[in-house]
Amino acid sequence: MPKMFRPNNREGKILSKIESSKELKKKQIIRGINECIEPLANAVTMKLIEDKLIETTNKNSIEEQILKCLEKLSRADDFEIDYKTAPFRQLVVNTHIVSLYLTAFVIEDLINHKAVVDIYGSDIEIYGCINKQVVKFLP
Repeated sequence: MPKMFRPNNREGKILSKIESSKELKKKQIIRGINECIEPLANAVTMKLIEDKLIETTNKNSIEEQILKCLEKLSRADDFEIDYKTAPFRQLVVNTHIVSLYLTAFVIEDLINHKAVVDIYGSDIEIYGCINKQVVKFLP
């Protein structure tokens, strides 16, 4: 017979603290975007182009789009963030919310931009490239 899981009051408090600390960290990271928004957008754009994951006709236009995406993320509510990142949540185990949001933007929206010739690489490669840059600015 399977064991019944009945969380007691102590376990419930511990689980609640863990969840609330994760939410607090997520909110702090999103608030921190505004402090480094331009260098972050530049770093992400350059790395995507250098790694040949994005082929473009205009680097500045792509950087501008990523900057707008970061601005939108900094003003977004929880539902908007969850909706945008939902298809990619299972991409890696411990995702960075900014990296995941930018990955979703690149894969779903940026591909249709007029300055983008094509986007190469898998979802995980794009996430990894973006995440390396994001963690430099937003640990």
